[in-house]
Amino acid sequence: MPKQPRPAEHVAIIMDGNGRWATQKGWPRLVGHRRGAERVKEIVRVAPDLGIRWLTVYAFSTENWKRSTEEVLGLMSIFARYIEREADRLAAEGVRMRFIGDRSRLDPKLQRLMSGIEERTRTFTRLNFTVAINYGGRDEMLRATRALAAEVAAGRLAPEAIDEAAISARLDTGDLPDPDLVIRTSGETRTSNFLLWQTAYAEYEFTPTLWPDFTPSELEQILARFGNRDRRFGGVVSA
Repeated sequence: MPKQPRPAEHVAIIMDGNGRWATQKGWPRLVGHRRGAERVKEIVRVAPDLGIRWLTVYAFSTENWKRSTEEVLGLMSIFARYIEREADRLAAEGVRMRFIGDRSRLDPKLQRLMSGIEERTRTFTRLNFTVAINYGGRDEMLRATRALAAEVAAGRLAPEAIDEAAISARLDTGDLPDPDLVIRTSGETRTSNFLLWQTAYAEYEFTPTLWPDFTPSELEQILARFGNRDRRFGGVVSA
């Protein structure tokens, strides 16, 4: 009997190459980011039909604050407009939207928009769409470690009770399954501090396609390749 392809139910994407895409065309980098946001809409729309139940995208890292003030402010404006303009469509299509990362540095208006759409869509299940903003894997683990240390210091948690489940529960993704597949666009082959704990056994795909050019068709091809991989999680395949 032929092997049945395995679905990638949780796909995480490092959306890289927006700025380069614009620069190659002689346009400002923010044009590339705006085009990238349009691509997000398209991928979110087709994801459920491709068997994806959880989609997590890397929108802004803790290191991205090093970019120019103009680019950072422009990105924050794009995030706010996306939430405002997509809220009705996401709700109508049964998409739950949530955010991971440290919100404390974000503009209060953006924080309110994020909280608002999370509350509005929290009961939807057709697709769980998570956006990482001001997110870094090391920062996330640092915050989780501090939370555990505080509980131990307060006498609410015994040190020997700290296991993998305890750590996972205190990460930003505590109520999400680990990714099955991570896709990075633009030809770079780094993880860039993205979901370091959660992707311990994820499969990776690196594509030279810049994010604004990443199509549903290419996503479908990557998912097909994933479905034929053997995921052994440290074990061996039985004869």
